[in-house]
Amino acid sequence: MGSDSKLKQLLGLTAWLLVCFAASAIGAVASIQAKSFYADLVQPAWAPPAWVFGPMWTLLYAMMAISAWLVWRSGGLRYHRFAFSLFFAQLILNGLWSWLFFAWHLGALAFLDIVLLWLLIAATIVCFWRVRPVAGGLLVPYLLWVSFAAALNFSLWQLNAELLG
Repeated sequence: MGSDSKLKQLLGLTAWLLVCFAASAIGAVASIQAKSFYADLVQPAWAPPAWVFGPMWTLLYAMMAISAWLVWRSGGLRYHRFAFSLFFAQLILNGLWSWLFFAWHLGALAFLDIVLLWLLIAATIVCFWRVRPVAGGLLVPYLLWVSFAAALNFSLWQLNAELLG
């Protein structure tokens, strides 16, 4: 691989990391008061402590970026337009969830959002897998975490209906 090609690949990876962490930052803005709000909620016995979420999401966003980069390397945005449409749609729903749950305290809408997010992630995995199996595989932990988060969202919404109406 020539130096121009290596530079292009490095810039591409950097761009995907920026895209994914920009989406993360949009959600994080809504989560500024999340730690205290989360602590005030009635929790199911299986709820993780608040400190788990930051490292987990950091790892997952990095894996999303690498996954997208691998697919991008195999033909670009135009060639894989549908797959990337799904990818960007799930990033939007991911960022929106934090606003719905933490900023606006809308438990039912947050749950609907996370169900749609789950479906988009699953569809993205299928599309990415067809291009590069490792790219699809990198999104599986994300789907598993969102599955857990959906169950937690539902449980918190039900246990705290007065706060998450």
